[in-house]
Amino acid sequence: MKPPSETQENRNRNGIILINLGSPRTPNPMDVRIYLEEFLMDKRVIDLPYFLRYPLVHLIAKFRSKSSSRAYHKIWTTEGSPLVVISKKTQKKLQDSLLDIPVALAMRYGDMSIESAMKELYEKGVRELFVIPMYPHYAMSSYETVVVKANELRSKYFSDMALDVMPPFYNDKDYIDVLSKTIDETLSQHEIDYLLFSYHGVPERHINKTHPSKNHIPTLEQKPCKNCHQSKDTCYRYHCFSTTQAVVKNLKIAQNKYSNSFQSRLGYDPWIKPTTSQELLRLAKSGVKHLAIVMPAFVADCLETLEEMGMEGRKTFLNAGGVSFHMVPCLNTTEGWIDVLEKWSKSRFKKHA
Repeated sequence: MKPPSETQENRNRNGIILINLGSPRTPNPMDVRIYLEEFLMDKRVIDLPYFLRYPLVHLIAKFRSKSSSRAYHKIWTTEGSPLVVISKKTQKKLQDSLLDIPVALAMRYGDMSIESAMKELYEKGVRELFVIPMYPHYAMSSYETVVVKANELRSKYFSDMALDVMPPFYNDKDYIDVLSKTIDETLSQHEIDYLLFSYHGVPERHINKTHPSKNHIPTLEQKPCKNCHQSKDTCYRYHCFSTTQAVVKNLKIAQNKYSNSFQSRLGYDPWIKPTTSQELLRLAKSGVKHLAIVMPAFVADCLETLEEMGMEGRKTFLNAGGVSFHMVPCLNTTEGWIDVLEKWSKSRFKKHA
């Protein structure tokens, strides 16, 4: 592939790509299977040698495609996948705010590839590209794989395009403020006696791989890892618990009124704990009646928030003795979140001007 030629009409030098995870083309089993195979074959998602990863992924995709298809059918809208629909609306709102700076949207897996988004902006004359992975926290299977893919494509096809990447924003003040506001709106509208922060889970070995010592074992303590000062840029668990601490400080939530957990486990290897399903049972049995749950690892509502927590998690808590279960929506297309994205974008280009 040769880089597209630049014309006199292509005067935009700065451009932005928002990158999220992706979604199956439809909720039907075959499309779900195709999506799962692409996603799970990423060596930063299932970090096994190819000869082991390939048969394992095809086995998982074969047996999970039907159950995942049923889950997707529960949340699918007339417009399509909630994640994709919300992401497109976010892109449009940010584009309307930035006017002359083109904004593209890409997904790491499935349709709307990163390559096609980079090509789209290149053809508009963009040579200074700001990439915003829509993940607040660093993880091999989310933030890292997006950055690696974008840099690979730049080196291969767009070598004269400068690429700048938004770092994980887990403790960015503007992000924490808008997240806190979203949580507070839910807490103020309902009778709530406990707030659960549920983050996407990752295997323990992923935490270990990104730690300088290569020998970091996560604990069950409800706070950032004690020994993460050396790896705070890349420790997913440190990022998650730091987000929680910043939010509860903002909202002045008492220490005995919140906790952290991790959802979406895949396979049988050890994953960071506690799991959200276990925490929901523990809270209900310990006397918590009115629960609010927030999922800060996601900036747009998707299968993991709407079905896994909004439906299955709700059922788990209520069946165990809880009385009410309230989901804090993701940031989605709220005005405050669009303002934050606009501020980051303008600040980045101003810095490099």
